[in-house]
Amino acid sequence: MSKNLVIVESPAKAKTINKYLGNDYSVIASYGHVRDLIPKEGAVDTESFEMKYEPIKSSKKHIDAIYKEARDSDAILLATDPDREGEAISWHIYNLLKGKKLTKDKKIKRIAFHEITKSAVQKALSQPRDLSDELINAQQARRALDYLVGFNISPLLWKKIKRGLSAGRVQSPALRLIVEREMEVEAFKPREYWTIEALTAKESKQVSARLVRYQSKKVDQFFVNNAQKADEVASHIEQAAQKELTVASITKKERKRHPFAPFTTSTLQQDASRKLGFSAQRTMRVAQQLYEGIDTGGGEVGLITYMRTDSVSMAQEAITEIRDFISKQFPEALPPKANFYKTKSKNAQEAHEAIRPTSVKRTPEQIKKALSDDQFKLYRLIWTRALASQMMPALMDTVSVEFSAGEGNVFRASGSTIKKPGYLAVYQIGMDEDSEKEDEKILPPFSEGEKLPLKKINREQHFTKPPPRYTEASLIKTLEEYGIGRPSTYAAIISTLLQREYVTLENRRFKPTDMGKIVNKFLTRYFSTYVDYEFTAQLEDKLDAIARGEEEWKPLMKSFWKSFKEKVDETEKIPRSEINEARVLGTDPKSGKPVSVRMGRYGAMAQIGEAEDEEKPRFASLRPDQTLDSITLEEALVLFELPRELGTTEAGEVVTANIGRYGPYVRVNKTFVSIKGEDPHTITLERALELIAENEEKKNNRIIKDFEDGVQILRGPYGPYITNGKKNARIPKGTEPESITHDQALEMIEKAPEKKARGKRRAKK
Repeated sequence: MSKNLVIVESPAKAKTINKYLGNDYSVIASYGHVRDLIPKEGAVDTESFEMKYEPIKSSKKHIDAIYKEARDSDAILLATDPDREGEAISWHIYNLLKGKKLTKDKKIKRIAFHEITKSAVQKALSQPRDLSDELINAQQARRALDYLVGFNISPLLWKKIKRGLSAGRVQSPALRLIVEREMEVEAFKPREYWTIEALTAKESKQVSARLVRYQSKKVDQFFVNNAQKADEVASHIEQAAQKELTVASITKKERKRHPFAPFTTSTLQQDASRKLGFSAQRTMRVAQQLYEGIDTGGGEVGLITYMRTDSVSMAQEAITEIRDFISKQFPEALPPKANFYKTKSKNAQEAHEAIRPTSVKRTPEQIKKALSDDQFKLYRLIWTRALASQMMPALMDTVSVEFSAGEGNVFRASGSTIKKPGYLAVYQIGMDEDSEKEDEKILPPFSEGEKLPLKKINREQHFTKPPPRYTEASLIKTLEEYGIGRPSTYAAIISTLLQREYVTLENRRFKPTDMGKIVNKFLTRYFSTYVDYEFTAQLEDKLDAIARGEEEWKPLMKSFWKSFKEKVDETEKIPRSEINEARVLGTDPKSGKPVSVRMGRYGAMAQIGEAEDEEKPRFASLRPDQTLDSITLEEALVLFELPRELGTTEAGEVVTANIGRYGPYVRVNKTFVSIKGEDPHTITLERALELIAENEEKKNNRIIKDFEDGVQILRGPYGPYITNGKKNARIPKGTEPESITHDQALEMIEKAPEKKARGKRRAKK
């Protein structure tokens, strides 16, 4: 009997698929990527654009398992995820097998499915195909672009700003969005305005109406802009109205609210953020679990379709099943014909289905016990959205009532009621905190000419608000609107910016750090094209065109590299001093020298004096809560109070607190103790002594043997070792550390290789 090997990406997926296949199939997981570019210069040849790959070291065990299974197989089916990245992983697996001569005389085909159900897997098996050169080339081009940008800009950031920094092709425009929004927030000047409201009542229900016309003039936002004007307007209306309002007009309208299309990756991430408080990364992690398979009682089954998609279409059989479900559960909400939604994406090859449940009959409540809390919440969100997408619009009755209060003064109250719930019976979209919420209040019935008591006129002070900082939901929405990134990259963009500490999340909103602002300033000044929104979007479109087979990838790479390399070479010549601009705060009253703040090699710092001065400038690190943009002269001068003398130990040794290149510390004689999490400006002697004692205890627990000349035998994370403070020596296996004599310790240190010399020998090889 012939043996067929099916290779997927994850073990969970392998487990689910395995139960759908017979004994002549074996399913194995690659555990994601198996090969990547070599991590050094020259991985992408910038003449031919040949790319040099190597197996990923951490994947060796999984690759070896694939080799072993492949040797005993007659046919190999590459069943990685059904997108550009999945196609590339299949191609890498194929090339590794080819390198081991395991493709000869074997049938090797690609199969893809967008949901992990028995019918979908069997259908994919009946439709095997060759690997898609177009999708592979598009992914190679994307990987090459990312490598060239990162491998060339990151070293510049190291040289010109600070070691350890990096830049990405898609993350950099996203950072620019966040920084530019912050600049708008900082530049914002609030404007005062007042609202005037009349309070009346009918049928024991209080009604408030806002002033829209005053003395026959339209009342706009800033018509009343101070307390005095508010009092004048209110006083005039009270006199003109004579404690009475008259219903001047009633406007009734019927309005439709249409259901939303089923989820794409972007809209799922947005709604999960708004409604569930999930990060984009958390949403994708949980969606992956639902896609790969959960045991709901009859073995593992995929609960949703593939979660990386920008398509809003659904398979006809899914639509039929959903409409059948609606006809039984919500018959009044079933439209005469199915609702169809148009996908915006031009990329037909990747325009697979929207994210939907694999079976609408599998209701969230039915399978709740089989799911974790996160899985249940996300599945319910996906299930209700897909169901709602095939339901009738909601019919709303809206009412607008205008009340006259004396000649030329008009107040307006608006409200709405749900006439027919339609899709709202199951689903409501989540709103951003800064979104305008519709007025859903219900008004009592009124008739024109009706007189009502004017109970009170309220005046309320307001101030305009700055544009809101981005949430994960609004950032993803904006990236999608600009055409930056693709479904598979939104979560990665956000997590990368957070990991690099270019941005922080405060109250679930993005705020750039000092480093984020400086990196953005550097990129927008010297690499403006490559953080330009339109350029980034056009590049994404070209990659999509390659995936569709409409463009070749190497000509794109050549045109990109030529202009990009010129920019890199130009920037390389610019002195660091020109790039790392300082902000002058004022003058130090003691020395009369200028006080400035800037980004140094080890972080944000304050400086007294200039590099050109005869006397060397003084430096001090900014505290974690201080920023280059907001720190004042007075706050900066306090930083120079370090090192700060705290007092003395019982033995009379002086204890000081300071900040060094590795963070805050306290010092006694030649002993330095890190005090991360403490403030060297406020730490007390008592607390410092506690930390010194804790450090001493840890140190003593590490020492196995302490010889008089500074040679020690210590416990390390990888076992005991000998050190003289300059050189370390391993202790041979089987040797008891306690039994080693001083002479033996010296001999082991003498024989231990020099680290620098060993590094040089490796370099020569």
